[in-house]
Amino acid sequence: MPGQPAAGKSCGSCTLCCKVLGIAVLQKPHGTWCRHCIPGKGCGIYSERPGECKIFFCLWLLDARLGPEWKPDHSKIVLNVAPTGNGIVIRCDPGYPQAWRREPYYQKIQQWAFAARQSDGTVIVLVDNDMTIITPDGEFPLGKVDEKRDRIATEYVDSRLVSARVVRVDETNLANARPENEPGP
Repeated sequence: MPGQPAAGKSCGSCTLCCKVLGIAVLQKPHGTWCRHCIPGKGCGIYSERPGECKIFFCLWLLDARLGPEWKPDHSKIVLNVAPTGNGIVIRCDPGYPQAWRREPYYQKIQQWAFAARQSDGTVIVLVDNDMTIITPDGEFPLGKVDEKRDRIATEYVDSRLVSARVVRVDETNLANARPENEPGP
């Protein structure tokens, strides 16, 4: 995806990324408003905002195919590319944890899950750090996932995902913990 908003799209009054994303340098956890955000208006330190914020563009901004119903302040979900670059992460506003299950979102998420399988990708829904993996074979709720210490172990039969679970990784083994085909939070 390009690194600039699609023609005719802008954040406007939407600030949901300032709530659902965690920002390490600000010690801001997922699911809480950033102390610098003015909800509905924007960032109070925009010109000095952290690099993580400067480079972030939600998929609604980048993808011209996503209509106004997908704008985060309307949908209550923020979409972004999975850390592996091969899938989608759907972060829900904790005040609307089931937003992703409403239409037209749920049907599209199912389509993305099918497309992700074709390329060994993942579709992940996160509410704070509560993770669910979405596949054509079903939903795999994993509960709370610690981005720094947990990895996802998956089991496939043929190309069908039959189980997924959270595995706590010893900090001394973190560098070698995630096989290439396993998604992380």
